[in-house]
Amino acid sequence: MEVLLNLGVDDNGYEFATSINGALRQANAKLTTLNETIDSIKELKPYCDKLDYILAASSGALCGVLDIFLIGKPGESPFGDITDKWFEDRTKDFARFCHPNAKSFDSLESALRFLESRFDVPYDQTGLGDAGSLIFDLTAKNHHFKSLAHNPSLLGLFFSILDQFDNTSHFVTDGELIRLEKADEAWKLHGNNPPAKLFCGFVNWFGHLMSDVSGSQSSAKGGKRGMGIPSPLWTWTNDMIAMKASLKLTVTDADMAMNELALNIFKQGYDSRFQTAQAIPVFINELLVRFIYATRRLFKYYLETPKPERSFALMWKTCEPFSNPSVKRMLTVAHGTFCLVDVGAATGQAFIEGAGAFNAVEFFLCLNIVGVGRLAISLYGEAARFISYGRAKSAADFAAKEKVIVTNYLEGLKILSYKYNDATLLTFIDAFENSDAYAKAFEKSVSLAELRDVPESKILKSKADIDNYFRRR
Repeated sequence: MEVLLNLGVDDNGYEFATSINGALRQANAKLTTLNETIDSIKELKPYCDKLDYILAASSGALCGVLDIFLIGKPGESPFGDITDKWFEDRTKDFARFCHPNAKSFDSLESALRFLESRFDVPYDQTGLGDAGSLIFDLTAKNHHFKSLAHNPSLLGLFFSILDQFDNTSHFVTDGELIRLEKADEAWKLHGNNPPAKLFCGFVNWFGHLMSDVSGSQSSAKGGKRGMGIPSPLWTWTNDMIAMKASLKLTVTDADMAMNELALNIFKQGYDSRFQTAQAIPVFINELLVRFIYATRRLFKYYLETPKPERSFALMWKTCEPFSNPSVKRMLTVAHGTFCLVDVGAATGQAFIEGAGAFNAVEFFLCLNIVGVGRLAISLYGEAARFISYGRAKSAADFAAKEKVIVTNYLEGLKILSYKYNDATLLTFIDAFENSDAYAKAFEKSVSLAELRDVPESKILKSKADIDNYFRRR
């Protein structure tokens, strides 16, 4: 092996550099990179023990029982009564916000009366004495669902703006998209230019939804639970038909069947308020699992970490219940268990109400669609992590093999670094510079040559050997 050594001389002394030191730095940097690649796989792999899985499943089962007895279906829901009251209070708050000079809106009826007049729109046909009852089969129970502009979705906002600009109404009925021209002869959209009209259209859309979210003033006056706005997770059945009709695509029987199912459960009271109630046990399940995960890791941290080594940053890294794959796996188990309990209960209720036959409307009235959606998110995350883990594992396995080679290479460099020690060579040079007698310098040169495995026959041990060597040259 040949090693290139450079010796520089200046007024301040000697400067010695060797490629071995550079190679050592490069090898150590490469080793650090390989270790990071190997450790990256730990960020994708869950580390849950049996107790984690048992606790997660128990949380899901407990929240599933809460869903059965406290959510149930519209009209029979203790939590539903709570969310209905919450929406009523928010409606009155919104009315006060829009009319700051008013002393108060003590009743829901007065708040709804004000909001309905303040945020009037051209697409609010109810089927009560208007053309909607004959053309669109509209009734007081279904017009919020069939009217696309009443849907709390992006497509609902689009049709609301469109209807306000064109003074039209768009409805979905029997698998068809129907447009009513000149819906309101007295209608006029405020705003002096297109941006102002767009803003007014958006405000009208949102304000009108707030006037409908807790029912109508007539239902509030009678003390009844009015028809709210459709559930955001079911309006896609309207959106699908509207988009297909706009693009002149065929609306399938499956599209019409799902739309009819969504309409039927809406007429039974499954609206945004009830869907909010369904989110409560799902949210409790989420919080409970994260709390269990953090609490277990916190106890483990204080039991296993010596007091001098404790820090808030290390504790948070150990207990943080949000971004690590372990807590996400526990959430998948918890929400999966919750859905198993919920689907089982909904299926049993569907057969009971159907007198032995499966009643689809009853099943979806009892099914917690929020929980199903949350489980779908967890399953998507698990699939994404599985794919990422497979890719990262291949890279980590290759890095582990490369690490063996780099480690051996690094050990060899350390041996060379010892044999070609800079300090040893510099003392040899210093002896030549400062010693009047060259004996010590010759001794050091001989030791240095022997250390570096120079053949005995080629070592120059005295001044005579040096003179003979140069005479031969």
